[in-house]
Amino acid sequence: MSKAIGRVAYKPVGVLLGIAAGTVAGAVFRQIWKLTAGDGEAPDATDEDRGWGEILAAAALQGAIFAVVRAAVDRGGAVGVRRLTGRWPE
Repeated sequence: MSKAIGRVAYKPVGVLLGIAAGTVAGAVFRQIWKLTAGDGEAPDATDEDRGWGEILAAAALQGAIFAVVRAAVDRGGAVGVRRLTGRWPE
């Protein structure tokens, strides 16, 4: 399989994995926020009743979880493509 064909073949897989990663990361964040903050809902940036510290902590936690989940899903997808095709996706 040529590089161009491999890249095109991996695009839809990458998009689906990205959607799955976002869904998983959101679910993980909500559960961790519930456990750590004791509150069912994470603060919105425009929530008038929440302080800067809480809003920024929630954003940092959410960003970190999303980055880790996305990296794990991307890496797993690339490993799966290599197993199927024998080539690392680019």
